[in-house]
Amino acid sequence: MTTVPSTDERLRTVDEARAAVLDAISGPVATEIAFLSEALGRVVAEPVVARTSLPPWDNSAMDGYAVRATDTIGATEDSPVRLEVVGEVSAGSAPDVEVPRGGAVRIATGAPIPPNADAVVQIELTTPLGADGQPAGPRGRDASGPMPPAVLVHASIERGAAVRRAGSDLAGGTTILQPGQTLTAAAIGLAAGAGIDQLPVHRRPRVAVLATGDEVRAPGRDLGPAGIPDANGPGLMALVEAAGGHAVTLGIARDRLEDVHSRLSAALADGADAVVVSGGVSVGPYDVVKLAFEKIGRIDLWRVAVQPGKPFAFGTAEREDGSRMLLFGLPGNPVSSFVTFELFVRPAIRALAGHPADRVLRPTDRAVLGEAVSKGHGRRAFIRVVAERDEAGSPIRDDRGRVNVRLAGGASGQGSHVLSALALADALAVVPEADDELPAGADVELWWLDRD
Repeated sequence: MTTVPSTDERLRTVDEARAAVLDAISGPVATEIAFLSEALGRVVAEPVVARTSLPPWDNSAMDGYAVRATDTIGATEDSPVRLEVVGEVSAGSAPDVEVPRGGAVRIATGAPIPPNADAVVQIELTTPLGADGQPAGPRGRDASGPMPPAVLVHASIERGAAVRRAGSDLAGGTTILQPGQTLTAAAIGLAAGAGIDQLPVHRRPRVAVLATGDEVRAPGRDLGPAGIPDANGPGLMALVEAAGGHAVTLGIARDRLEDVHSRLSAALADGADAVVVSGGVSVGPYDVVKLAFEKIGRIDLWRVAVQPGKPFAFGTAEREDGSRMLLFGLPGNPVSSFVTFELFVRPAIRALAGHPADRVLRPTDRAVLGEAVSKGHGRRAFIRVVAERDEAGSPIRDDRGRVNVRLAGGASGQGSHVLSALALADALAVVPEADDELPAGADVELWWLDRD
C-alpha cells in the first residue's frame, strides 16, 4: 500500500482535484443488455441498427379514402367527382382489395395503402352517397358509420397526398443510436419503432455509500441526548441514483478505524466501482476515514481549495483482478458533502457510466448576483442560489441573457450546515479563487442543479 508523501498534502485547486479523479478512471464500466423498460438514462455502449423500416409499409396519414389521384382531376367544390367505394382497410389489417379506376377504398389513419392507390383524400373533402345516389350524410362526417356505396370528392388530390411512404422516417439497417448517447424517452421510442426490444448499454456504476459518526442516527430513530439524524447517507444515495449510478448503503460506521475499514473492505469484495464516505476526513482525533483509505488502498489527494468542502479525500483501492474501486471521502457537513459530490463524485459516476468527456460536467450558464457575497481567500466558492422567475416559471434574464439570482435562504443560508437553503437552491453560483468579495450585480458562472 502506498500513501502520498506529506509534502504533497497541499491544497489542490478544484480543477486539479477533478482531473486527478477522472484520470484514475481507465474507462467505462462493463456492457450489458437492457430491456427498453430498464434503459431510460443509460448510456449506449455499441451502435444500434434499425431492424425494420419506419414505417414498414406505405400507410395513410389520415382517415379518408384511398384513391388513384388521376381519378380526382378536375374535382371542385361545385363539381365533385363520384367514386365507387369497393371496400375498406383498417389499421392493423392487410388490404384485401385493390383500388380500381373510378373507385375508392375507405381507409383509417395508419392503415396500409391498398394496391393501385397513390393518394388519400381526407374524409373532410368527401360526401357519402346512398344506394339511391343521394347524399347519405353531411359533408365530411366522421368515417365511423356504415361504409357508403359511393362518395363525392370535392377537390383534386395530388399523387402522394396523405401517404406516409415506407422508410420515409427511417430505413431498415440505419444506425439509429451511437455509443455514448444517453437514452432519453424519445430515443427509447425510436428503438421500439425500429423493432428493437433490447439495447447494449453500460451497466450502472455500483456506488457504496457510508455515513460515519458516533452521533449519527438513522432517520426516524431516537436521537437520545447527543444524536443527530443521518442526512448525508440518504442524500448521497439519492445523488448517486440521480447521477446514473446504482447506490448501495454501507450503513453508519462509528468513529473507529476498524469499523470503517471493515465496511470499506466489504464494498471492495462486493465489486463496488466507488465508495463515498461522509464525515471523518478532517484532522480531528476521531477522523479515521483517511487512515482507513490508506489501509485499504492509497490516497491520491487530500484537501481542496473549495468552499464549502475543503476536507476532501480521494484515492483508489485495487482488487486482485486489477480492477479499481474509487475512494471518496466527503466532509460531514451536509452542504459541503453535497457540493463536493457535485464537483468530484458526479463527474466520476458519469464517466464510469460511459458518458463522453464533454458530457461529464454540468453545462454552465451566466448569472447576475442579486446580493453581495464574500468567501475565504484563495478558495473557489459555490454559492447556493435561487433563480428569479416570471409568472410562467421561466428564469428571468437581463438584456445580456444572464439569469437573475438571489442567495438561497439569504446570507444566513450559506452555512455548510444549512440544509433548508440547499433544498431551495436552483443552482450553484461560482465565485473564483481571486475574488474574496463580489458586489450585487456581479457576473458569475452558474451551475444548474436537478430541479423539477
